[in-house]
Amino acid sequence: MRPHVEVIQENDYVRHAAELPGGEGRAGERRLSVDEEDGSSSLRLDFHTDWGRGPGIHHADTEYYVLEGTMTYGGRRIGKGGYVRAPRGVPTAAITFREGSRVLHYREYGDAGFDPVQSVRAPAWRDARGQVVVLDSGAMRWDAVPNPGPMPGMFIKYLHVDPVTGFYTRLVHAQEGWTDHRLAHHPCFEEAYTVQGHMEYNFGTLDLGTYFFRPARVKHGHFTTMEGGATWLLRSDGELFNWYTQNEWIRWGGEAVNWGPGGTRARWSASSHDLGAGSPPRGDRDLRDLRASVEFQRARGEPDAGFLPHGTLPDKSVLAIAKALDTARLQQGHGHERGHDHGHGEPAFDWGTDPSALEHPSERTDAHAHNPGRGRPWKQGDPIPAPVISTLPVRSRSTGRWDGDGM
Repeated sequence: MRPHVEVIQENDYVRHAAELPGGEGRAGERRLSVDEEDGSSSLRLDFHTDWGRGPGIHHADTEYYVLEGTMTYGGRRIGKGGYVRAPRGVPTAAITFREGSRVLHYREYGDAGFDPVQSVRAPAWRDARGQVVVLDSGAMRWDAVPNPGPMPGMFIKYLHVDPVTGFYTRLVHAQEGWTDHRLAHHPCFEEAYTVQGHMEYNFGTLDLGTYFFRPARVKHGHFTTMEGGATWLLRSDGELFNWYTQNEWIRWGGEAVNWGPGGTRARWSASSHDLGAGSPPRGDRDLRDLRASVEFQRARGEPDAGFLPHGTLPDKSVLAIAKALDTARLQQGHGHERGHDHGHGEPAFDWGTDPSALEHPSERTDAHAHNPGRGRPWKQGDPIPAPVISTLPVRSRSTGRWDGDGM
């Protein structure tokens, strides 16, 4: 599984020689994210000369999307917005890119391996399935998404949907003012590269050239779309269900041993609530849009707790800690009598629902049990697993800004 990459600007990545075996020409790549277990990767390619290679078979499900320039596949020439998907093990036709082209390139469930063949009539691998997809996304129509979240104004172009796994690649556009005031997590991974516009959310700023790869179940949200809307190429390894959370909080801390004030020991704790309304704070427009999405939900009769920026009203993490301390005092010395002893003389606290009780039973026993961020198939009626919490802030070297206030 790939690590969590949150709101990185592509200019913060170094350039490498592109790993495109069998091709003629020069190209470079920026490695947006890489899975060291199976070779899956998301890359930004720059073609320094005309480049091409003949027919062949990819070792991974492979995708190309043209940001700028020209791609020719099997004799068909496509400019900006051109898209090709070549399934693993399926013979593909010759492909070329013109000098100066900028391309998003994805490999899933395999590495950069490529076996040349004489023609597309060569035999496919025994376990191969599907066929090559070639699209001019610029000629496609934007459709309203089936489930727009808290309000209308989000549109989609489906580039590929796998009928077996549910893996899908799409272009998504949120029009100016589209907002979601809730945090969400999903049963699948979600990754996106911003191809147009500007959006703000709890992990930072999504603008042109920003990228994230978010494993399954990582909480994210509080979206506000700014002037001109925003567009992404977005991928998921399964159907993307939204499981929402509100009134969220998280607190962490510890005792400094050798780095407190003056080199002394110091106890400390921090919470996203301590950040106030964010750093920098949410603007007036952000707050107005977030609260408008609350009103839209309420008008539809949906349950909603409203939106309050972090740092306003009592800190729920402090209240929870206070309640836990009260519980400890009440249970102190009574663990044995009440049958709550854990074998260490410690009382058993009731923290609410045990997160493990919310997971699919297979999540604790299958081959990926070690990785809570690994996506799992999910269908209506299955248990909804608790989120994986991340508080990643990211500082952009190229823009000089701190992005994100975590939860």
